[in-house]
Amino acid sequence: MRQRIRVVVAALVVAVPALAGCGGGTTAPAADGGPRGTLTVFAAASLTESFTTLGRRFEAEYPGTTVTFNFAGSSALATQITQGAPADVFASAAPTNMTTVTDAGHAAGTPTVFARNQLVIAVPQGNPQRLAGLADLTRPGLKVALCAAQVPCGAAATTALDAAGVRVTPVTLEQDVKGALAKVKLGEVDAALVYRTDARAADREVDGIEFAESARAGNDYPIVVLADAPNPTAARAFVALVRSTAGQAVLTDAGFQPPAGP
Repeated sequence: MRQRIRVVVAALVVAVPALAGCGGGTTAPAADGGPRGTLTVFAAASLTESFTTLGRRFEAEYPGTTVTFNFAGSSALATQITQGAPADVFASAAPTNMTTVTDAGHAAGTPTVFARNQLVIAVPQGNPQRLAGLADLTRPGLKVALCAAQVPCGAAATTALDAAGVRVTPVTLEQDVKGALAKVKLGEVDAALVYRTDARAADREVDGIEFAESARAGNDYPIVVLADAPNPTAARAFVALVRSTAGQAVLTDAGFQPPAGP
């Protein structure tokens, strides 16, 4: 019976270089040259739903494989990788965090952009504050959550707010987009700037309000096989799946945009 995909909590893998030599027997290809064993993917938190779907598809296509995900903010993942955390694939929500990994010599080859994402204003379902755009986030007493500046969703929010000429004082700065969204879902804030895909995944609890400046703050998502990948055969196969027609269909259904053409 196919094993369940295991999702790793980011905080548990910050200091795991010593694990790199453990868990033997996960890197050898199957007799037909295909992947087998455990594949570890470090991916931006905004990819949680779509990559979990792709992980199940990967395990079904390659019996004998198990996909383990570490979903977190891209900046935290980049730090973990450069500090020696064992992983096979890195998918970032922005090129900046990918550059941290490539500049440190941890990428096997050149990263490829596989998707784009844009921000929306997430509000409780029904939009009780009747927000319509970024300027409304400056209303007195309105509680707003943003991602921290070093996180891709935070950098995108800064770009969008600057484009609108709006200054917002958030009541909280979250370390990934799921954290910002959770504040809305829990009723702790009136609004948050999150990715369109995250608002869509939570559409039973929140509404996503589109705003024009979002188009000027889109994020490219690059992916790469890591240089010290314990399972490079499976890593290459997973990246191929993400970039395939089937993989792009899953991402599009989640609300991602296709990568820009050359």
